[in-house]
Amino acid sequence: MLNEILSDEVKAIFDAMREGVNIIDAEGRIVFANRRYLDFLDTTAETIVGRPLKEVRPGARLPEVLRTGKPILHAPRQETEDIYFVNMYPISMNGAIVGGLSMVAFKDDAFDFREELERYERRSKQVLYRINKNNAAHYTFDSIVAVGENVKAVKALAQRAAVTDAPVLLASESGTGKELYAQAIHNASTRRGEVFVAVNCANFNAGMMDSELFGYVEGAFTGAKKGGKIGLFEAANGGTLFLDEVSEMDMGLQAKLLRVIQEGRFRPVGGVEEISSDVRVIAASNADLRQYIDTGRFRRDLYYRLSTFQIRIPPLRERVRDIPALVEVTLADLSIKLKRSVDITPEAVAALMEHDWPGNVRELRNVLEASVYLSENGHITREALPSHILWGGAEKGLPLSQRVRTFEREEIGKLLARYGSGLEGKKRAAAELGISLATLYNKLGESGSKIQESSSKI
Repeated sequence: MLNEILSDEVKAIFDAMREGVNIIDAEGRIVFANRRYLDFLDTTAETIVGRPLKEVRPGARLPEVLRTGKPILHAPRQETEDIYFVNMYPISMNGAIVGGLSMVAFKDDAFDFREELERYERRSKQVLYRINKNNAAHYTFDSIVAVGENVKAVKALAQRAAVTDAPVLLASESGTGKELYAQAIHNASTRRGEVFVAVNCANFNAGMMDSELFGYVEGAFTGAKKGGKIGLFEAANGGTLFLDEVSEMDMGLQAKLLRVIQEGRFRPVGGVEEISSDVRVIAASNADLRQYIDTGRFRRDLYYRLSTFQIRIPPLRERVRDIPALVEVTLADLSIKLKRSVDITPEAVAALMEHDWPGNVRELRNVLEASVYLSENGHITREALPSHILWGGAEKGLPLSQRVRTFEREEIGKLLARYGSGLEGKKRAAAELGISLATLYNKLGESGSKIQESSSKI
C-alpha cells in the first residue's frame, strides 16, 4: 500500500531534503529511505529496503509509534560524534495505521546543538553561581532573637509555615528583618539545599522587572543579549524566590506573577514557548497592601494567593524586651567585624530601650556601629550614643530649653573625651564648637566637673 503512495515524484522530493527520511510499513519493514538517511547509515537502498527496521537499527523507536499510534517528537540521539533529533509519526489511512515515518534533523544542518547547549549550560551555571554567592541564605531561626512573647509567637508561626510549601507574606515596617525571616523559612524548608534568591521589586521599572523575573529570548527587544537571558524564576527552579517590596510591582506584572505561582509556568519576554518552574515565593511589603487594593494599586487575587501565611514582624518599639539581647548579638558581630572587643554599659542599654526606633533593628545596628567608633577602646557609654537617641530617650518629655542644655553638655563631653579635660583640651573643644572658653565653662555649669571627671575615665 505504501509503495503505491511513494511515487517517483514523492521520492524525488524526499531525496531533495537535508533531513533523513525513513518509512516503514505496518509490519515494521523498511519501504523507503532517502539519500540523506542512507548516507547517515553509510549503506544503500538495496541493502536495507525490505528488511525489518529492528535488524538494521536495533534501538529504533519507530516501531513503538506503530504500536501506540502516537508520535514521538524531538527525541535526541547521539552515535559516535553524530548528534541528531528525530520526529516520528504514524501513517494512517482509512482509520488504520499502515506505517510509520521518521525524520532525522542533523545538528550540522540546523545549528550546532552541542555548542548551543554548552553555552546555555555555562550561562546557567554562571547565573546560579552568582545567585548562590551573593544571595545565599545564611540565616536560620536560631539567628532570630525572640525574648518577648509577641516575637516568640511570630517566630513559631514562621516555623510552622516553613515546613509547608505555601507562599508567605511578611508584612512589616522597613528594617524589621524581613529577609532574615525569609532566609530562616527557606533554611527550615525542604528546599534548603536549593537556591535562595532575593530581589527588591522597587529597584526596577515594569519592563526591567519582567525580564529580571522571567528572562527574555534573543531578539526580544533592541539591546537584548545574544542568546537571551535567564529569569530568576528559571534560575531559582527548585528553590525559593524572595520578593521584597512586592507592593511596588506593576499591575500588569502582578497578573503574570499570579499565574506562575498558581500554574508554575511562564513565558519569557518575546518568547513563544512556556517554561515550567517550581519555585516557592516569599513576598514582603512595608506598605499596607489592603489599602493598595482599595486604591487599585494591588491585585486582590494576588494578595490572597501570596498571604496563605501572613506574618507580621513587630517593629522594635513593640519588642523593647528584645533590645538587650539584640544589642548583645549585634556587638558580638561588630567585635568580629572590627577584630576587637566591644561592650556597652547598662546605662547606655537603658537609653536604647527608651528610644522609639522608627528605623527598627536596622537603625539599632547603625547606632551601635557609630557608637563603637565614637567610644574609647570599644566601650560604649551613654555619652557615646548619638544625641538623637538621648533626646528621644531619657530627655523625652522635658522642655526644649532643657533638651538643648543636655545636648550641649553631651557634645562638650564628647570633645573633652577626645582632647582631654585640662585647660588645653577645653580650649580646643571651644574652638571646634566656635564658642569662647568662658561660654564653654558657662554651658558646663554645675555639671562641668562631672563631665570632666567622666571624660578622663573614658
